[in-house]
Amino acid sequence: MPRLFVAVWPPDEVLRELVAMPRPAVDGLRWTKPERLHVTLRFLGQCDEAEVQVALAAARLPAARVTLGPRPRLLGRGVLMVPVQGLDDLAVAVEAAISPVGLPPPDHPFTGHLTVARFKRKLPPGYRPALEASFAVTEIALVRTEPSGSYTNVERYTLA
Repeated sequence: MPRLFVAVWPPDEVLRELVAMPRPAVDGLRWTKPERLHVTLRFLGQCDEAEVQVALAAARLPAARVTLGPRPRLLGRGVLMVPVQGLDDLAVAVEAAISPVGLPPPDHPFTGHLTVARFKRKLPPGYRPALEASFAVTEIALVRTEPSGSYTNVERYTLA
């Protein structure tokens, strides 16, 4: 079975701003490739793709307006992220939509974020670039992680 997640993809103009952030070359720091920059609403892991598609297609999911920023910060150990506000209601609706599929809910609350880097050691000292952007979220995507590590949009869903 494939590894799946439900995501919001930033629009091109926001993607350009994210890619334009300073990306210093530091040993042990791996920057997220532009084509992988997204906000995960719900990680599903390995599950039946068709069941998730049916559940999401039947759901009435709310549109949202999100704000990114103002600065990257740490999330847990080893993740540098840009905070994302405005997706809580959509994440709750996605969770409710897929609950009949039998996927266990996460053991932590939803934290809207966009991962920009992963690191094994330390971040560059003083790394605090400013980024403030907002955009309307009118669709979400069911995304499959391929064996190569690339992402494939399985299906997109328009929000109400």
